[in-house]
Amino acid sequence: MEFEVSNIASHSYTLRELADVASAEIRGNPEVRVTGIGPLESASSEQLSFVADRRLQHRVAGCKAAALIVPAGFEDPDFNLLITKNPYLALAKIAALFTRAARGELDIHPSAIIYGGADLRGDVGVGPYACISDDCVIGSRTKIGAGCYIGPGVRVGEDCLIYPRVVILDGCVLGDRVTIHCGAVIGTEGFGFAQDELGRHYKIPQTGIVQIDDDVEIGANSTVDRATFGRTWIKRGAKIDNLVMIAHNVVVGEDSAFAAQVGISGSTIVGDRVLMGGQVGVSGHLKIGDGARFSAQAGVLGNVEPGQVVGGSPGVPHTEWLKNVANVRRLPKIKEELKRLRERVREIEEVLIKG
Repeated sequence: MEFEVSNIASHSYTLRELADVASAEIRGNPEVRVTGIGPLESASSEQLSFVADRRLQHRVAGCKAAALIVPAGFEDPDFNLLITKNPYLALAKIAALFTRAARGELDIHPSAIIYGGADLRGDVGVGPYACISDDCVIGSRTKIGAGCYIGPGVRVGEDCLIYPRVVILDGCVLGDRVTIHCGAVIGTEGFGFAQDELGRHYKIPQTGIVQIDDDVEIGANSTVDRATFGRTWIKRGAKIDNLVMIAHNVVVGEDSAFAAQVGISGSTIVGDRVLMGGQVGVSGHLKIGDGARFSAQAGVLGNVEPGQVVGGSPGVPHTEWLKNVANVRRLPKIKEELKRLRERVREIEEVLIKG
């Protein structure tokens, strides 16, 4: 079911409408209206809340929510229910609906600087002191936050949300429904230098772009470098946390997700659905296969096969890393055993010499 947010007064939705969005089964009154989402302990009688696991059913006692998102098998006659196999996914879809509704009117602040050659298509929001340069194209319903800088020739798709103080530099291309959080910089120059025989560094011009496909989210203070030539490419649906560094000519595959402080060195190709924990570091010119996963702080120095789970630094298969960690913890005990063995060998040698 599709419906316009603006057609629903005060951004409230019936349980039937929310069930359609979340592909959930309704148990209770489908016409009850919901104005937002709240935690079990404090949700009001007009809000929706959720229970992720049937084992947590005891926590709903005293809850005043208008309805609950619950997993299959949850039974409680005192509540209107949205029943789904994946409560977190249902919550994500419904929360996104309320978030879009809360974005408010799209207007252009008088202090914004918009060059004459910029093309703002349809309703576009531009916050205070934002700058949109010549030859930019900004798609309908996109919102540019306060203090953003959008460089010459940038293309931004529809329904994007660019938070305050984001910088998107010359020629970069963003698809539809892209979210970029505060302080992120897209299109900085890649770190490329040639060294002469005296060790002096000569800059290699970075003339490529960054391409960010549909439904990508990039966290606060993250950086994505432009390519030396061609493009640095973040593919559809990738999710990048805060303080992540993506170097020049990197390719990030579809639906991959990187936690905070991940660093990817230049020209590495990351496959689809790759997951990286916090502070993972990946060397340059590598190939990471589809579905690979990396524990926090893994140091990746070589190619990784599809589906492989990697941990440690330097990175090794996760099961091997767990064994290594266990062995490290045993080192004090092993040291004492070796000390006793040395003593025993010395005693045996003395007996043999005297004998």
